[in-house]
Amino acid sequence: MTTDVNISSGLSDAHSPIVARAVDDSERLMTLPRQFGHRLMIFEGTVYTFMRRFAPDYTGGLWKFFELSNQGFYMAPEERRTYRFSVDTNGYEGVMSADAAGITVCLFTYSHLSFEYFGDEGFAEHFHRLRDFALEHAEASAIFAAID
Repeated sequence: MTTDVNISSGLSDAHSPIVARAVDDSERLMTLPRQFGHRLMIFEGTVYTFMRRFAPDYTGGLWKFFELSNQGFYMAPEERRTYRFSVDTNGYEGVMSADAAGITVCLFTYSHLSFEYFGDEGFAEHFHRLRDFALEHAEASAIFAAID
């Protein structure tokens, strides 16, 4: 069973919103290999590292996976709560939902890994797809302030 989640703020009829589909538990095991191939552990570990760095309240836990209708992907803490978020490199301080925090750390991860694996366009493509979704997100201003 899959669940479609439209977390967008709504757009005009000229553009259909990007929809996030929560990955069902039965599909979970193959999702990261399909998205990232042999770099799946690097991606996942980097996401958790950025979350621990930027969200002092984060203490671990399960994460949900989301595949986007534009072929993008992100993951977010499963726990429905907010996180204090502090980005030391740009001075951002704020509070985000678990979903927005997940999007933010995935954007940081894609950016970081696109430079580390320069020449492999996969992480850069993932960054752009997730960024397009983030533009439509209800917490877009916080996400973009954090990644700026």
